[in-house]
Amino acid sequence: MAGLVHRLEGARPPEATGRSQRSDSQANAALGAILGAVGMAVAAALVIAAVGATGGIRAVTTVAAAAPAKAAPAARGGTTAGTATEAKPAALAAAKATTVKAIGASAVAVPAPITRTAPATVTVDLQTKEVVAEVAPGETYTYWTFNGTVPGPMVRVRVGDTVNLKVANATGSVFPHSIDLHAVNGPGGGATTTQTPPGKETTVSFKALNPGLYVYHCATGPIPQHIANGMYGLILVEPEGGFAKVDHEFMVVQGELYTTAPRGTTGHHDYDHKKMLDERPDYVLLNGSVGAITGDNAMKAKVGETVRIFFGVGGFLPSSLHLIGEIFDKVYPEAGGVYNTNVQTTFVPAGGATIVEFKVDVPGTYALVDHSLGRALDKGAAAHLVVTGAEDHTIYGGAASGAGH
Repeated sequence: MAGLVHRLEGARPPEATGRSQRSDSQANAALGAILGAVGMAVAAALVIAAVGATGGIRAVTTVAAAAPAKAAPAARGGTTAGTATEAKPAALAAAKATTVKAIGASAVAVPAPITRTAPATVTVDLQTKEVVAEVAPGETYTYWTFNGTVPGPMVRVRVGDTVNLKVANATGSVFPHSIDLHAVNGPGGGATTTQTPPGKETTVSFKALNPGLYVYHCATGPIPQHIANGMYGLILVEPEGGFAKVDHEFMVVQGELYTTAPRGTTGHHDYDHKKMLDERPDYVLLNGSVGAITGDNAMKAKVGETVRIFFGVGGFLPSSLHLIGEIFDKVYPEAGGVYNTNVQTTFVPAGGATIVEFKVDVPGTYALVDHSLGRALDKGAAAHLVVTGAEDHTIYGGAASGAGH
């Protein structure tokens, strides 16, 4: 994998009049409320998002028109104090020139399974980079990353391995960065050792004692900003003996962006700290950008093949992971050492992970989504798995494409 180095060393968010006037006022207010509600319903009906063909997700983004000016409450003496209008989002600066072609890490960027039978010393090199990329066409954002992608590179080691991990902060960075690996037994998960200024390098060494799939992220203050800007990834610690062989392994990581304008607004978006505190993300994304794992970048398999997905939540909202039109044969809850079978949807907490496995029996395009569906339909939390091969009508006799659940 480009930019990620594994090296083996050695072994291993008046009264009557008053009543009449009040009655008229109340009636007018009631009528206004009714008309307002009707107006809102009509507006809502105009912006419903649809599920696209072939299991795909089509998002519709609408920026509401400014509400009519509201009369302020009358001041004593019956004069009007003036009017107030609702605030509009600040206009965005023009989109910036991108410094990376695509921010989303490839779903196939999974290191090969480990075949050795004994622990080793493994060296991993990561570089923290601040880059400009498109969230969606015409919308740019300054991401903070490991190795220039979101998520950062997946690290794969074996239980018992000693890991020497170097963090190099690019010379062009504005901020210091670090790494906290949830796979580490030690203060800060490595962050106490790896607070790295621009242009400098630090190193942390740890032993991988517990097998499982873990999240790593930046832990430099303010930590939530560093994470929200894209600084997270996965580290897999294989058990002794590794995993059963499958035909395809994929890496998918969910996160959010909290931006200074509504999604769909052309221009350069910046980080909005209040939205983050209120947990109101503009985007919920799989692998860093809208549609990062669709089209030419979709996951691919053939009928009859087996698939394993390493899935993590690098951001702050948990995920209800679901593959529309498939059932997970095996799910390792929270990526622990035991698995459940025949699972429709699995819960993945913030800062957690899971491993899911299944065989594909029917061709078509499948959508991998967060089943909190507003996130998938409107905010970006959807990816595609494209399966090719012969149809088997004894398993499924319906159309091979269309809306899903």
